[in-house]
Amino acid sequence: MTSRSSDGIVLRLFGLLIAFVALFPLLWAIIAGFKSDSQILAVPFRFFPKVWDPTNYAALFGDEAFLRSLATTFFVAGVTTVLSLFFNSLAAFAFARMTFPFKKLLWAYVMIPLFVPAISILIPSYIIVSKLHLVDSVLVLMLPFIVGVYGVFFIRQFYLNIPSSYEEAAIIDGASYFQVYTKIFWPLSHPPFVIVGVGSFLGMWNSFVWPIMTISNPKLFQIMQLLAYFRNQYGSEIGLWLTGSTIAALPIIILFLVFQKYIIEGLKISGLK
Repeated sequence: MTSRSSDGIVLRLFGLLIAFVALFPLLWAIIAGFKSDSQILAVPFRFFPKVWDPTNYAALFGDEAFLRSLATTFFVAGVTTVLSLFFNSLAAFAFARMTFPFKKLLWAYVMIPLFVPAISILIPSYIIVSKLHLVDSVLVLMLPFIVGVYGVFFIRQFYLNIPSSYEEAAIIDGASYFQVYTKIFWPLSHPPFVIVGVGSFLGMWNSFVWPIMTISNPKLFQIMQLLAYFRNQYGSEIGLWLTGSTIAALPIIILFLVFQKYIIEGLKISGLK
């Protein structure tokens, strides 16, 4: 056996060890859903249950409030992500490829929120949506997050590296800037769209503070907000809220598994000019 092949085996084994350590808490949480509370807290620790009991999963999948919260959160996160990709990429295209008065000044203005901690504007943001009568509505969960400076910045960096000959040829053929955007730039934008889109969806799915501040209608509870309510209501039933947390984490894990190829490609372009 050559030293190169032995090094490869060691690296694979080390990678498997890291993967096991990273996945162990998730695997334990999934399996813990099939245990009773006494088995979860049993000493000494036992990974697999003595008796597989699906009661926790059956209770949650039979809970109308839990299923409604999952559906509502998925709708809010999905629609917000699609709209954010559209509007962020439009702004990115304008700043990357168009010429207009005060462009540099406006770009500096757009970048200001990058230096402002989000927590510092929560109260002003709440006052604004309250005066607009958006509290306790789906819109209050979506509108503040449709446009984000990070998304505009990241997509703009990608657009700056698309050859100008593409748009020049299209403009010579009579295409408008919007047609250049929809016919050329949009189809080429998969890598940055995946990075920005996954980040947007993840942020919306895990959103907790903003829904707590703006939503009191149980029918509009977001999943993290509902899990906090479950923890207060079923705090003694460890298996139940642990199972709820596991189910809530699965869509994000599936999302990363589906788009991992594009996420890696997007990370490669993140260092471009």
